[in-house]
Amino acid sequence: MLLGVIADDFTGATDIAGFLVENGMRTIQVNGVPSQPLEINADAVVVSLKSRSCPTEQAITDSLQALEWLKQQGCQQFYFKYCSTFDSTAQGNIGPVTDALLNALNEDFTIVCPALPVNGRTVFNGHLFVMGQLLSESGMRHHPVTPMTDSNLIHLMNAQSQGETGLVNYQTIEQGVSHIQARFTQLKTEGKRYAVVDAFKAEHLDAIGASITKLKLITGGSGLAAGIAKNWGEHLQDQTDAKQAGYPHKAATVIFSGSCSVMTNKQVNAYKDKAPHFAINIDQCLNQESYSDEVFDWVRSHLDQEMAPMVYATADASDLRNIQQQYGAQASSEAVEQLFSQLAIKLQTFGVRNFIVAGGETSGVVTQSLQVDGFHIGPQIAPGVPWVKSINSDLSLALKSGNFGNEAFFTAAQEYFK
Repeated sequence: MLLGVIADDFTGATDIAGFLVENGMRTIQVNGVPSQPLEINADAVVVSLKSRSCPTEQAITDSLQALEWLKQQGCQQFYFKYCSTFDSTAQGNIGPVTDALLNALNEDFTIVCPALPVNGRTVFNGHLFVMGQLLSESGMRHHPVTPMTDSNLIHLMNAQSQGETGLVNYQTIEQGVSHIQARFTQLKTEGKRYAVVDAFKAEHLDAIGASITKLKLITGGSGLAAGIAKNWGEHLQDQTDAKQAGYPHKAATVIFSGSCSVMTNKQVNAYKDKAPHFAINIDQCLNQESYSDEVFDWVRSHLDQEMAPMVYATADASDLRNIQQQYGAQASSEAVEQLFSQLAIKLQTFGVRNFIVAGGETSGVVTQSLQVDGFHIGPQIAPGVPWVKSINSDLSLALKSGNFGNEAFFTAAQEYFK
């Protein structure tokens, strides 16, 4: 085993796993720290946690358990994967988890690299941009759990971590590997524990990737996956069989959308013109015990249509605020997640085998409810969103982070069925 990845949510795990496979690393994703011995034949293993927005102490505990398991598998390098929009609060969880992992590995330095240019996440002079907008001016400023109101990664990291953060600017990145590594050394000499690295094009990520071969711990989004895979090139084998293992087959399919991101709103609206769709009623979700049966009956009655039926709680920023004010943010979110959990179980029992899911929290709930232990990684529907196939059942899932994919994503996902 070459690389061990600790991902803070399910869509983030499939995100980086897909990029690793695309760049030559045989990769298996496991959901949570395995409680039973697993026989893993892979170059990399990704442990998907649900630690992005849970209490900080729980995030630290879960991440350290994942690290210990990965060490037992013989991993030589470790990657803490978080969202390319740096989803966190002033209390964490990115900083505290990074500190705990560094301490556990007896390391004193790592990088902070959320950049994913192919999906419009770029870092310039330490500031994070989303599709050309500062993070604080993007749709992420309205995130219901981790509203991002500061775009300066140095400020964000310093606020939630135990150490100090420095910058490796794009001018240094463009000078190449030796200059980047020299800057790392300088920052360490200055007492810095973390280095935010600028990156707004693929070439920057390649240079950064080639510069971090000696770092025991790396932190960031999925953008560095290609560069890391290239570092292990001489150890890698053919990927053809591994990719085939992750392909979905034509079978009963359903779409669940729990994300309220700007792009998911566009995707839901585009798909409503093409296929049956059912909007979740929050009041009934909270107060009607038989509501999941009603929604299940609706889905069942539309499974024979050409395009998969969609059940969605997706709402724009204004509607989301009204829902949260009326029912409470936590109560409404938990009710929707519980509904998706109940639906997933009922639909699996009925014979649904393909689940297309939008939203990190929703993906985690669905995956856990379906009791999927891990995934083979299949073809990428969009950058960072592969089809994945359960290693312990005949289920296939497409787990999409909120803002990933284009407006035709839900339709495009169904074009991969064999």
